[in-house]
Amino acid sequence: MKKVRQIMAIVGIVLLVALYVSTLILAITDHTGTMRMFMASVVATIVVPVLIWIYSFIYKLLKGKDEDENEDGRKNG
Repeated sequence: MKKVRQIMAIVGIVLLVALYVSTLILAITDHTGTMRMFMASVVATIVVPVLIWIYSFIYKLLKGKDEDENEDGRKNG
C-alpha cells in the first residue's frame, strides 16, 4: 500500500504542476479558445486531487485491514 500511495502522490504532484503551469500560460496568453482551456485547467486542479483521494480510499477498502499491518506483523498507528 505504501508503494501505491507514493506512486499516486508522485503522479498527482506531476499533474498538478503541469496544470499550474498551463493555467499560468493560458492566463497570460490571449487567443480565442484560451478561456475554455483556462477554465478546464482550473477545474482539473480541483478534480485531480479529489480523484486521487477517492482512488486511494477505494483501494484501501478493497484491500482490507491486511495492508495496515507492517511487514513484521505489528499494526500501524
